[in-house]
Amino acid sequence: MSTSSDLLFSPFALGSLALPNRVVMAPLTRCRAGDGNVPTELNALYYEQRASAGFIVSEATQVSPQGVGYLRTPGIHTDVQVEGWRLVTGAVHRAGGRIFLQLWHVGRASHESFQPGRQAPVAPSALAIRNAHAHTPEGAQPYSTPRALETHEIPGIVAQFAEGARRAKAAGFDGVEIHGANGYLIDQFLRDGTNHRTDQYGGSIQNRSRFLLEIVEAVSGVFGADRVGLRVSPTAAYNDMSDSNPVELFGHVAAEVSARKLVYLHVVEPLAAGAQGAAARVTPVLRERFRGALIANGGYTLEAAEQALRAGEADLVSFGAPFLANPDLPERLARRAPLNPPDVATFYSEGPRGYTDYPRLGEAQRAVQLSA
Repeated sequence: MSTSSDLLFSPFALGSLALPNRVVMAPLTRCRAGDGNVPTELNALYYEQRASAGFIVSEATQVSPQGVGYLRTPGIHTDVQVEGWRLVTGAVHRAGGRIFLQLWHVGRASHESFQPGRQAPVAPSALAIRNAHAHTPEGAQPYSTPRALETHEIPGIVAQFAEGARRAKAAGFDGVEIHGANGYLIDQFLRDGTNHRTDQYGGSIQNRSRFLLEIVEAVSGVFGADRVGLRVSPTAAYNDMSDSNPVELFGHVAAEVSARKLVYLHVVEPLAAGAQGAAARVTPVLRERFRGALIANGGYTLEAAEQALRAGEADLVSFGAPFLANPDLPERLARRAPLNPPDVATFYSEGPRGYTDYPRLGEAQRAVQLSA
């Protein structure tokens, strides 16, 4: 059982939200949206099962048709999608939980087959993702070379994020997380490996941060900054990403979003120093420069999470695959109970298998008894 000294299971005030614990469900793409990229009752059940998290961050959710890069991923840009998400938020709230929607635009991480009129995807610069393939309705295809956004088009993308926030609020979400990680559009603007622009959105760190900060201000104008978080991945190479100075870049970002009073900064970074080519972990620098809540993510175990909380390196810890396979993860961690292993083959498949059929503790015990 948990002890009185376990910080992970202690309450936490996230802005005006009272969280029962510090175990956050990380955003997890599962590719199970219905026709029209609309959430369904199956999605509602999945999230309801995991409502014991301190709070849930939804799977990445595109803010426009242009932001799509994967099959069966949900959107938040049509009325029907809003109604689908209401099924989810209603189920989570009835189960006593809290849920934020992650706002997403994939940028160049797309293929023309996903784009309206089969146009080229958009990005800060016309640089395609190398050595990887998009999983399209036509099978695996090389990523399309994107079109560099014209300067005058960028306010329209910012407006898509603001509209996504408005629709998320109408759908009943408790807040939103801006997806600035994993090599998607915002991250593409931030990092100099993908941003070769020469206008006010390129060049210096201040200029490369401009797009993100305009989105932060627009989204905060909808929800209030105390219901808006940001996710970043300073050292991640996924989607062919790199930056010449991630410490300086993301230290600047942390200070700027702190000044704008975002409620949390969600940092994806492996626990081991030097991972993915970084000389040292960036998270400690972000901890120093961000005054709101810091959520750590990067392969944490119960012991590592407790250590990070006790050392003041983070205020909350998010879990991905463990939450995917264990709908009752907070209880299992608190009781030091065995975890269900995730079924990797069903991560991005269809239907309930590997999605809503993972057993809870009592169910697992009953299954063992019945098979004995």
